[in-house]
Amino acid sequence: MGALQQVLVVDDGHRAVDRSLSADLAGLGYASVTASIEAADDVLAVIARPAAILFHLSRQASPEIAALAARLREQMRAGGIPVIDMDDAGPRPGAPVDLKSRIGPYVLNEAEL
Repeated sequence: MGALQQVLVVDDGHRAVDRSLSADLAGLGYASVTASIEAADDVLAVIARPAAILFHLSRQASPEIAALAARLREQMRAGGIPVIDMDDAGPRPGAPVDLKSRIGPYVLNEAEL
């Protein structure tokens, strides 16, 4: 059995239990590392290649955050790593299923190392 595939979650530092993607990811069988916007580059430099990067930010994201997401999208494209924006609409029925449908095809098809 291979190691759990890792997903990097970049957030705005608000990590209330009701906003936690890490719990949803664990329930779907994925390992996750959560980093603040400021630490995203440093974390990427020290973790194993992530299967996906999720941005979990409020809807009023600043231009700097949008620029970071765009830069990571460009950098990760060559490696086939998806960078996905997760909106902050709050808890909604079926959120884990929605999460699986958004990252599942990418992560499930990732080759084991």
